[in-house]
Amino acid sequence: MINRAHSNLVVGKLSALHPTQMTVGRREVAIKRHEWSALKGKERKQLLQRHCFPVVLGARGRHYIVDHHHFGLALHEEGVKAVWMMELDDLSWLKPTQFWSAMEYWQWVHPYDADGKRRDFSALPSRLQDLRDDPYRSLAGEVQRAGGFAKDTAPYSEFLWADYFREKLSRSLLRNHYGRATKAAIKLSHKQDARYLPGWAGIIRAT
Repeated sequence: MINRAHSNLVVGKLSALHPTQMTVGRREVAIKRHEWSALKGKERKQLLQRHCFPVVLGARGRHYIVDHHHFGLALHEEGVKAVWMMELDDLSWLKPTQFWSAMEYWQWVHPYDADGKRRDFSALPSRLQDLRDDPYRSLAGEVQRAGGFAKDTAPYSEFLWADYFREKLSRSLLRNHYGRATKAAIKLSHKQDARYLPGWAGIIRAT
């Protein structure tokens, strides 16, 4: 049950939100859980009010979140039940194929699995707790925080970086030597072949 507040802001159940991506970085989720646990009651309330979940209304009244998946999963694991949402659009009247075409056009969906492979929209998880771990997404977040590249407003920009690192660094290195992998990724983030990526902070060489 969703209670209308004002304008396009609503309060609803966190458990009812539908993801629009297939993966998260579990290390990123752990960081957000740690940050949440350090807050007191009033601070938590203020944080929830500041971080509304942007949603698109789909068929059968489903709310699809198009951002804050890591934060949402962290809140779920911390036992939070209700969150603020901001309705971006009502596409509930569209047929499924039209709905997903519109979602893709507006860059509101990212149907790529933990190997960076594109999947069918039907493979998207229906619950936040079903999001799979992509360690390269965690690595991208770590590199961004270390100043390897700048935060960018482009949708799913960290996943572009994750795919870049996926081609350069082995999964075993991430699993067994995360610190070394992070240092290597920071160096890679300034390479010339990464200059197409959002937030690239390298130096363009004169030709």
